[in-house]
Amino acid sequence: MTNNILNYLNNLPQELSVVILSFLPISELRGAIPVAITVYRFSILKSFFLSVLGNFLFVPPFIFFLNYLNSYFMKFRWYNKFFTWWFNRVKTKSENIQKLEFWGLVIFVCIPLPMTGAWSGCVASYLLGMKPIKSIISIFLGILIAGTIVTIATVSLTQAIKLF
Repeated sequence: MTNNILNYLNNLPQELSVVILSFLPISELRGAIPVAITVYRFSILKSFFLSVLGNFLFVPPFIFFLNYLNSYFMKFRWYNKFFTWWFNRVKTKSENIQKLEFWGLVIFVCIPLPMTGAWSGCVASYLLGMKPIKSIISIFLGILIAGTIVTIATVSLTQAIKLF
């Protein structure tokens, strides 16, 4: 899947490709950092910064407008079907978040697994009725921690592969 996305982004500047890759809900920074470090050979800091930037760009507008967008688009069958499924998936995972609220959302976003990134964090905060500013800050912290985890894992694996 990532290769298909990279093929579409091939004609863009590499930095923009990393930002877009980290913006997408399918890859977020979990896919962008390894690509930036291993494919584009960016420095660790450049990879981290571009990926965090791209992953965070949508968060404030998405948090502030999710209620309005969701209400409007629920009229469309394809949207209603997908987002009802996604909201239900996030809601089942967000019960633990509800107990810890701010820090629970940080932990939820920072775990580098499918369905736990910034996009799902926005949905979880929306479903839990968290205040927008509190949500944005906790999601940003989660993105920073996830970025650190993914960067360390990518660099470690890259170095381990070089040993063999």
